[in-house]
Amino acid sequence: MTLGYYPGCSLHGTSRELDESLKAVAAELGIGLQEVRDWSCCGATSAHATDHLLSVTLAARNLALAEEQGLDEVLAPCAACFNRLASARHEVSHDKDLGARLPELLGRPFGNTVAVRNMVDLLRAAVPQIKAKAAKPLAGLKVACYYGCLLVRPAEVVAFDDPEQPTSMEEVVKAAGATPVSWNRRLDCCGGAFSLSRTGSVLRLSRAILEDARAAGADAVAVACPMCHSNLDFRQAAMSRRGEEPLPVFFLSELVGLALGLAPKTLGVQRHFVSAKPVLARLAAVEKPSEAERQVR
Repeated sequence: MTLGYYPGCSLHGTSRELDESLKAVAAELGIGLQEVRDWSCCGATSAHATDHLLSVTLAARNLALAEEQGLDEVLAPCAACFNRLASARHEVSHDKDLGARLPELLGRPFGNTVAVRNMVDLLRAAVPQIKAKAAKPLAGLKVACYYGCLLVRPAEVVAFDDPEQPTSMEEVVKAAGATPVSWNRRLDCCGGAFSLSRTGSVLRLSRAILEDARAAGADAVAVACPMCHSNLDFRQAAMSRRGEEPLPVFFLSELVGLALGLAPKTLGVQRHFVSAKPVLARLAAVEKPSEAERQVR
């Protein structure tokens, strides 16, 4: 199985660990990833708020490149990139005039034939393989699965999971041996692209998300979006008000990679601002039997 791979800007910059962990996990699961040659920014965070035609054209260019390269499906691991590519595909399929204009704007043919998938969808489809290959299940780890606002909405555009009661991330977390917690803010917005322009709002929104995850008993948060990871991980020192214990934030692919027995450094876990060491130590303690247990055996 080989998919087209659209890393987007974040995975080559601030979220290298998502790129590294997903590629490592895909290799373990026998999934080939072929990077779209000459890909460019999809316009996430700014273009769609500036110019509608520009936002569609930027995303469509990458889909057109995938078509030229003979790809039927493209994986966009970043939730924002996935949303923009899926939105462009949806716009073109519902606006014949727009579809007719795009080849001239792009300077290349465009048939809108490439399907777009996200990381959670890919891993959910691989749940049987994850269960079978989980050499180090994440036993005892309680995880708050955070979807954010772009992964499952708008439902008619992304066509992925239930927009109000999604279950895909929880299925993957269970396959990795961890326990998903029930909590209230898994679909709330973290502030997204306002991280620099409205930092106060981002701190308020992200704080509420983390506080709810803590209240639900989570040991860690799982995300599938570089922007969500940045807001929930990087901003924790600034958003702390009462000396709360830091709550590690993992990309879903990192948790799956740990369960598959991949080394934390291979997955890029060391790059997190909130240290993952407490979680790694806890997992190691569960994996390593006590002296009493060894004597029994």
